[in-house]
Amino acid sequence: MKKKKFKIEYPLSNASAAILWNSIGTVHGLSEWFADDVSADEDCFTFKWKGFEQKAIMLHSKPINYIRFQWEEDQGTEAYFEMKIVTSELSNDLVLFVIDYAEKSEIEDAILLWNQQIENLKRITGM
Repeated sequence: MKKKKFKIEYPLSNASAAILWNSIGTVHGLSEWFADDVSADEDCFTFKWKGFEQKAIMLHSKPINYIRFQWEEDQGTEAYFEMKIVTSELSNDLVLFVIDYAEKSEIEDAILLWNQQIENLKRITGM
């Protein structure tokens, strides 16, 4: 079944671009909020959660801007997930955009999971 693309926007009013990048763009940062443990061998990242492991390839990265991964199971498809740091033109606050893909019936659950993960990120970084 083909996955559908969805986007979520998270305003982060007290955020620093450097701290946010450290949280989304480094193995250590991702280990603090996204997964229980993250390791990398060049562009191949391994994400671990309580007895479950998933590998992703980092497709693109631009420091203090965005990082894009593709799960190993999605190779050969257009599916990826991306976290992008943008400065709001209206408020000058930072916004974290998440782009992800899921099966149509799983999009709501995927959004709930991202919401929970971003709450962890905010709690850990004080944003």
